[in-house]
Amino acid sequence: MTEQEAVQRRRWIILILICLINLCAGSVYAWSVLSDAAAESLTALTGTPVTPGDLAIAFGVANSVGPIPMILGGAVNDRFGPRFVIMTGGLLIGIGLALCGMLHSVAGITLAFGGFFGIGLGLAYGAGIATVVKYFPERRGFAGGIVTAAYGFSSVIVPPVAHVLISAFGVMQTFVILGSVFSVVIVVCGFFCSRCPDGFVPAGVSLPSRAAAEGKNWREMLSSPVFWPMLALLMCGAITGMMILSQAAFIARQEIGMTPAAAAGAVSVIALFNMAGRLLAGTLSDRLGRIGVLAFGLVLSAAGLLTLMTAGKGDTALFYGGCVLVGIAFGAFMAVYPGFTADRFGARNAGVNYGIMFCGFALAGMIGPALMRSLQASGFAFADCCLAGIGFCTAGLLFAFVCSRFAK
Repeated sequence: MTEQEAVQRRRWIILILICLINLCAGSVYAWSVLSDAAAESLTALTGTPVTPGDLAIAFGVANSVGPIPMILGGAVNDRFGPRFVIMTGGLLIGIGLALCGMLHSVAGITLAFGGFFGIGLGLAYGAGIATVVKYFPERRGFAGGIVTAAYGFSSVIVPPVAHVLISAFGVMQTFVILGSVFSVVIVVCGFFCSRCPDGFVPAGVSLPSRAAAEGKNWREMLSSPVFWPMLALLMCGAITGMMILSQAAFIARQEIGMTPAAAAGAVSVIALFNMAGRLLAGTLSDRLGRIGVLAFGLVLSAAGLLTLMTAGKGDTALFYGGCVLVGIAFGAFMAVYPGFTADRFGARNAGVNYGIMFCGFALAGMIGPALMRSLQASGFAFADCCLAGIGFCTAGLLFAFVCSRFAK
């Protein structure tokens, strides 16, 4: 067996391993279940009222710090491979969750989850994404869609598992159990993730000639005129998803009149279609082109917001329809952008480059929910918030057009 044939076989194993890693790393989306129980436990332990809102900052910090470890870990990954980066990330994820079960204060949990878990998440997720786009140069959309879908699927299966564990052992012990299990899985899987040889191309595959084929470093990427429209496109595409997904349960209760149980079920449905959007968009982008799929995602997102605007009390079907469209569109951006970045700037420095590009998603994570809260606090109706989201979709289409012109 030649080395190329060995790499071709190994890449499928690594794809499966990184899916398992992302399934554990995606547990960040179980925070709503964990924080509700943790708030009750802290209130009982300290005698001071603690609400899930007090612990929400931990979730925000965990997501916001992501680009930093992604960039730093990406530099190590691009040079030495993903093994050390992923294993370190797995240990920090485990430590962060375990400390949440041992520290009985809001500040301590914020530091543990927002700091340790957040840094570990950035290391493991970033190294995994960068690795698969190198191993699948001819199917980057497919590979990115698969591993990001595994990350999204965690939001479907981890919350009910966490709920069962909390009922049986209590929330503090649940933190320790989840941290131990996730850490072991990520570290073991990361140990078997090896570096992809530079310039790897599967036998019989002819890749299109691109100026970025040699691989631009981060300085060259930042100086490229297409980088900033790409960053803005990612931010516009993700903002609408973050606006709706961050408050989907509240919107379901407030605008549609759903019960809390039905609203929680709606969140799970959105998560499923978000995952489906990642699988579908990633595969389609290999055949139809990245920019075309992203532009269609923006149209879907705008259509979803228009549907939500027309939904009133009792309009459950319209609410589900709008959320499904927004979820699919949001998933499309998460699946397509790893391959899109590697297409434009090469795969050699994909770890660092995608970490920098991911800043667009981090900005969306801060702007989207904050914009929603600000508009609502200022007295604007939910329909006005949707109009603001449609404005970002329109701006995104403009940036998509600019990116397409640079591509030509």
